[in-house]
Amino acid sequence: MRLPARIFLLGAVALFLVACSREPETGPVELKWDRDTCKRCSMAISDRHYAVQVRGGPKKQVFKFDDIGCAVHWLKGQPWGNDTAMEIWVTDFRSGKWLDARAARYVTGKRTPMGYGFGATSEADVGSIDFGEARKRLLALDK
Repeated sequence: MRLPARIFLLGAVALFLVACSREPETGPVELKWDRDTCKRCSMAISDRHYAVQVRGGPKKQVFKFDDIGCAVHWLKGQPWGNDTAMEIWVTDFRSGKWLDARAARYVTGKRTPMGYGFGATSEADVGSIDFGEARKRLLALDK
């Protein structure tokens, strides 16, 4: 193989590797359970039923949290914390599947990593509340 062909091939392989290693531009990213840490409290994210991810800010960066309470309190201090383009993802407390946090319903009385007590679900359980009400109640807690 001649030198120009080798250079082209190496460049194509390098571009392929860079493209494959990028995070998706929307939605939650894969968490490294027990290694990724909460942006607010620095605890390891290990409970697959209460994890949260926020994608936002000027660079549409992903921030990870161990509890919806940590995410809500951390967002209150961000200049873009109320941006409607920001994505918030939370795991269903029953299945561990990712849900759009704004579309999810929340039930109280759960044993969560940081003790905020809110579990997200895709189902409208009796007594469940929407994201706006959950956010309001979380912000009323001084933790």
